[in-house]
Amino acid sequence: MKWIFFDLGATLVDESDVYKSRCEFAIKHLNITSEEFMNKVYEEAKISPTPIRTAAKAYGVALPEWDNSLEKLYEAAYSVISCLHGRYKLGIIANQSLGTQERIDNWGIGKYFDVVMASAEAGCAKPDLRIFKMALQKAKCEPNEAVMVGDRLDNDIVPAKKLGMKTVWVCQGYAIYQSIDDERKRPDYIVDSIDELTGLKL
Repeated sequence: MKWIFFDLGATLVDESDVYKSRCEFAIKHLNITSEEFMNKVYEEAKISPTPIRTAAKAYGVALPEWDNSLEKLYEAAYSVISCLHGRYKLGIIANQSLGTQERIDNWGIGKYFDVVMASAEAGCAKPDLRIFKMALQKAKCEPNEAVMVGDRLDNDIVPAKKLGMKTVWVCQGYAIYQSIDDERKRPDYIVDSIDELTGLKL
C-alpha cells in the first residue's frame, strides 16, 4: 500500500458537539420526548449518512446549517496521522462544506495530506465513485495501492471496495448502528477507534 485516504467526520473529526446541538434544536421544535427523537435518529443511522437531518425531516423540522466551529479532532488523530505520514502518502476523501483545507490546517494536520478531495470543491459527493476516482487520479495512485478509512459502510467502504481499494471501517459516532448485512459492505479491517490504525498491517 502506498496511500491511505481518510474520511473526516466521525473518522478523524469528533462531531459529537455538532450532533448534540442539532438534536437539541430539533427536539426544541417538536412536541415529543428526547428519547423518541433519539430513537428515530438511531434507526435512521442504520441506513442514512445524515441520520439527525433525516430524522428531523421525518418530523417536519428543517435544521440550521452545520456548525463547523463545534468540530474538533479526536484525541488520537494527530498522533496517528503524524505516525502514518512517515510510512504512507495521506489523502482525504470527504463530504465537506467549503473550506476543508483551512479547517485541517487550523487543526494542525493539513501539512500531512498531499491530496484533499472534499465534495464541496469536487462537485460530487460520496458514495459517488467519481470523487474517489478524482482523488486517486490526483494522487497518481492505482486503487489496489490505496486504503480508504471511514466510518460509513455506505459512503466509504462500499464505493472504495467497488474500485478495488482496501478498506478500514472505523466504528465511531453513528457508525455503530450500521450492520454488515451483505459481502459488499464487508471491510478488510474493523477498528473501534482511530488509534488502532497504526497497529494494522496494511
